[in-house]
Amino acid sequence: MRVKEGVALQEDLLFHISRIEEQAQIISGYASQVVSEQKARLEQRLADLLGDIEVDQSKLANELAFFADKVDISEELTRLSSHIAQFRTAAHSDAAIGRKMEFILQEMLRETNTIGSKSNTLAITNSVIEIKSELERIREQIQNVE
Repeated sequence: MRVKEGVALQEDLLFHISRIEEQAQIISGYASQVVSEQKARLEQRLADLLGDIEVDQSKLANELAFFADKVDISEELTRLSSHIAQFRTAAHSDAAIGRKMEFILQEMLRETNTIGSKSNTLAITNSVIEIKSELERIREQIQNVE
């Protein structure tokens, strides 16, 4: 019965990890669009404010470069992906992995929080919320893992 419960728990944990991975892929897709969308918004705002006055393109480029650096989440997505792989490996282990899973989960939450704090788009924020919900479900289940 204990083995049967362990298999069911493993399947549930892996299901939630797959949902997290799906949301991370969604975020990754939006992340590449963030800078170009910000450029369009910034140009529109400047056009609304300045009318026909020409904007210094080098200053605009500097602002966009600063913005791009500030909102870059590629490192966080890479680390989140690595933590997902580590979690899957741990889930298939026969050893006692409860503490290890807790640590990996904590690291996934950290990366997710950083992505959320850098986000300025609703779609990314919604995915961050979904990931956090899945992480909370996993946290509840991990309490039953040795």
